[in-house]
Amino acid sequence: MGKKSIMELGVDDFVKAGLSPTEANELKEVLLSLPLSSLSSADTWRHLVSRKVLKPSYPHPLHQLLYYTIYNHHHHSSSSPPPLYWFPSLEQARRGNLGCFMEAHGSELLGASSYKDPITSFPLFHNFSVQHPDVYWSLVLKELSISFIEPPKCILDTSSDPSKHGGKWLSGSVLNIADCCLQPSSHPNKPDDSIAIVWRDESSDNSEVNRITLKQLRQQVMLVANAIDANFLKGDAIAIDMQMTANAVIIYLAIVLAGCVVVSIADSFAPKEIATRLRVSNAKGVFTQDFISGGGRKIPLYSRVIEAAASKVIVLPVIGDDVAVQLREQDLSWKDFLSSGSQNSRSDHYSPVYQSIDSVTNILFSSGTTGDPKAIPWTQLAPIRSAADGWAAIDVQVGDVYCWPTNLGWVIGPTLLYHCFLNGATLALYHGSPQGHGFGKFVQDAGVTILGTVPSLVKSWKSTRCMEGLDWAKIKLFCSTGETSNVDDDLWLSSKSYYNPIIELCGGTELASSYITGSPLQPQAFGAFSTASMTTGFVILDDNGVPYPENVPCVGEVGLFPVSLGASDRLLNGDHDEVYFKGMPLYKGKQVLRRHGDIIKRMVGGYIIVQGRADDTMNLGGIKTSSIEIERVCDRADECILETAAVGVATANRGPEQLVIFVVLKEGYNSNAENLRMKFSKAIQSNLNPLFKVSVVKIVPEFPRTSSNKILRRVMRDQMKHELSVQSRL
Repeated sequence: MGKKSIMELGVDDFVKAGLSPTEANELKEVLLSLPLSSLSSADTWRHLVSRKVLKPSYPHPLHQLLYYTIYNHHHHSSSSPPPLYWFPSLEQARRGNLGCFMEAHGSELLGASSYKDPITSFPLFHNFSVQHPDVYWSLVLKELSISFIEPPKCILDTSSDPSKHGGKWLSGSVLNIADCCLQPSSHPNKPDDSIAIVWRDESSDNSEVNRITLKQLRQQVMLVANAIDANFLKGDAIAIDMQMTANAVIIYLAIVLAGCVVVSIADSFAPKEIATRLRVSNAKGVFTQDFISGGGRKIPLYSRVIEAAASKVIVLPVIGDDVAVQLREQDLSWKDFLSSGSQNSRSDHYSPVYQSIDSVTNILFSSGTTGDPKAIPWTQLAPIRSAADGWAAIDVQVGDVYCWPTNLGWVIGPTLLYHCFLNGATLALYHGSPQGHGFGKFVQDAGVTILGTVPSLVKSWKSTRCMEGLDWAKIKLFCSTGETSNVDDDLWLSSKSYYNPIIELCGGTELASSYITGSPLQPQAFGAFSTASMTTGFVILDDNGVPYPENVPCVGEVGLFPVSLGASDRLLNGDHDEVYFKGMPLYKGKQVLRRHGDIIKRMVGGYIIVQGRADDTMNLGGIKTSSIEIERVCDRADECILETAAVGVATANRGPEQLVIFVVLKEGYNSNAENLRMKFSKAIQSNLNPLFKVSVVKIVPEFPRTSSNKILRRVMRDQMKHELSVQSRL
């Protein structure tokens, strides 16, 4: 990008970056009119963003030119915070859920002399929520659409059952969490005629967006619940293996309303993986589709399900009213299934099955890479925790239209559902592939205000340029999870809505939440987290399991404070205590920390970067580093690179680990491994450590991944170890 300052950039530079001469001259005039020369890098960027100087329609190279020029002299080290790109105003903060909540309760809880405003006092307030989670939750429960048939006798009991490291929450309470989603409420303001779901089929990109009101949703869920009663018993586990359509959401809510248990299975799974999940959960039936549609293709799904399942399968047609496959004798079409429940004279009325707070509503699975995946039961506490995280970190409000392309087989599916329906927002669903222009047009036409992503999807949008010409200006906030974000990809994404924030979320199915997040009350940096989630405390452990002092820049494995509403306390097919607590140190001599397995890096200012799982670290010349840290540098070393994966490979003679970089090239680009090896070494030595060197570069067509799209570095490490071993014997 050159070494010019922002004021030294000229019209020619802007034209080279893709602007027309007219646009380039206009931009130069705007820059000259702003008092930028005396400002810091962060204040310069803040000036440009607050005045909406950088338009979404400008080509990405122009956004890159200005961002990287402004932050050209920023030091990438553990002793400096990351470059900031978004800054909350006090007005924005006070309008948000948590900011408004702090204005109402901050002086009372923190003391009138301590509470200043939502931005200044956020660290104090967060610490209060960790120290007094019972007080925090007693107030936040009133902000959500939660209605107890029997209210809790107490918020938190940590004394009655020592085996529950996370505490016993809301004991004695009775409710049906699906009923809470479906009933109108005054706070949040969720009347019967409010829009609960908007959706569109992939084949109807130029049609009006479909809408379902809260009343219509409730009636349809009750219709399905009656049919469930006619075919299953209360407490039965019933799987959903289908795309996340409006019908899938209706089925999910109906299973929970009927007092049964949802078994979450992703529609991408092979028969063997489906069979494992059905076996572990003891599922009595499966809802599925005849086919999956997406990207203009029809992929068989029913055939995969019946290869795995002997139990009853209910089959929905992906197109039209009739299924396009021959069904087994014991299976039902969607039409016949609904008819079985209509014998009830009021098939659109249903009395919910109310159960205790610790009743299981959903069985989800971690994406294990060896053996059976961990089967994690969600009680009715999990949706409450999930919805409260959406309320606090993502600022989900009444009137928001919230879209996140996902599946009910992954934790984000149920999370999205509860984020919307317990906060009074509208759920936006696209029935098709999210990788093309059609999805982006749906985001535009539906007026989406919150868009969730995963980094690999953003990378695809950016590289294919499929979202050009669309208006995403209504998006107030993005969120991202699942893998580590790429700074340049996030620069591209945020630019699509005048640099509104991307809230990073990192957690786990077993937590029913994130443990670190971004926050609308704090400045944000691309690819970084700014805080622990509300009520969450953690420490970073050194190699000896000793916590580093608070707020000190450091790198290590995270240890979570165990007391957490919604976190798991059992596994269906494993020893929960052994998986999450055995071998973890005591904190302050009294509570065992909870294992999560992430290696995180804390920087000055408290910003956090996830550096991968504990088994994704490597030792290069006696220096511990992470795959993620190296990949961040390598991804920007050459324009031909789509993505990189770094692994450390121990040699056969037990010498130092060799650094190996696997590379996937962008479509249409060519390069050779030796050229990239030299570029990577130079970039790593300049940005990370002059002692690091790249031993091998291997160009591959794609990376091995888990079914949830996480890179399997272990597989690549083993592959390279074998190759190096063979070479050493030649």
